[in-house]
Amino acid sequence: VAACEERFNKAKAVHGVLRHLAERRKYFLQDLYEKIGWPLYKKYGHAFDAFKLAISEDRNSGDPLADLDIPDDLREELKKYILRRLAPQPIKIRSDIEVSCFAYAGIDAIRAALQAGMAVGNEQSPIRIKLIAPPIYVLSTTTLEKEAGIALLNKSIETIKDNITAQGGKLDVKMEPKAVSLKEETALQQMMDRLALENEEVDGDAPEED
Repeated sequence: VAACEERFNKAKAVHGVLRHLAERRKYFLQDLYEKIGWPLYKKYGHAFDAFKLAISEDRNSGDPLADLDIPDDLREELKKYILRRLAPQPIKIRSDIEVSCFAYAGIDAIRAALQAGMAVGNEQSPIRIKLIAPPIYVLSTTTLEKEAGIALLNKSIETIKDNITAQGGKLDVKMEPKAVSLKEETALQQMMDRLALENEEVDGDAPEED
């Protein structure tokens, strides 16, 4: 089933690109399949793979569109639209952890452990840590490769765990690193806003005078 879904989604993406060109250039769609789609299917196994190769930063792989028997201006327009449709989109990876330390170092140990976890990130995928409500923290990063992002957060969690354990504290993973949707992120933000408001109300409470 997964293989069929992948093949269908690839074909759907290729069809969308060629249909867009056909509408823009007033071509018959079948003509574009004969000039672009089918030759790429024949040479690369799937036109989608050829499209991805065409926008790849790997210059050694060559340009699959270069050998197509089409006008240069059509080739350029095709490449621009492929880039717009198929360029990798950033993925948000998130994990929820519980970090506590009741030893002497206390909050200083937690802060140092979290900073060590953030340091695992890099320029392309920085790691951010937000407090939901003590002792729950959210780790997140943005990446173009899902598995790499998950591995990065797992490494960060291990680093935090090593640091906090050494100081007599502990770490529990409440939600394993995973890709999250906009809906999940919106729900998290709403919860954090609600907790912040509740904290403000508590802080604002003053004892009544007799």
